[in-house]
Amino acid sequence: MTSLLCFQGRIGQRTLLLTTAAVPLTGWAVHAAALHKQLAATRKDPLTGLMRRDAYAARACRLLARHDDTTVVMVDADRFKEINDRLGHAAGDTVLASIAARLTAWAGPRAAIGRLGGDEFAVVLELPAERRMQQGRGR
Repeated sequence: MTSLLCFQGRIGQRTLLLTTAAVPLTGWAVHAAALHKQLAATRKDPLTGLMRRDAYAARACRLLARHDDTTVVMVDADRFKEINDRLGHAAGDTVLASIAARLTAWAGPRAAIGRLGGDEFAVVLELPAERRMQQGRGR
């Protein structure tokens, strides 16, 4: 006990109190950052970087509720199983990542883009009627 009192006298009571409070707070901050990283990983598909079904559905509902001019696009890659069977899963993964990149570039940063599972994707974006007509004509 005497050594603790001598130690306390050398570094000061305020410093000891701050250190005692800072150590647990630092631990909680590190723990919170790790939990945030884990939560973000469960919301994103690791292969494509797109939102998974639950995260996509929540964001899509918010966009649909907020904007009148919204469009929903569903994408299902035709004959994707053939790519996996003939060329292997690495080629299939490349195709999925490519589809995701193209959808992201097309839809823009404010859209909700998700991989629903396998080779199925969905996009919700704000798209005025005149732009929908242009997209339909291939412009």
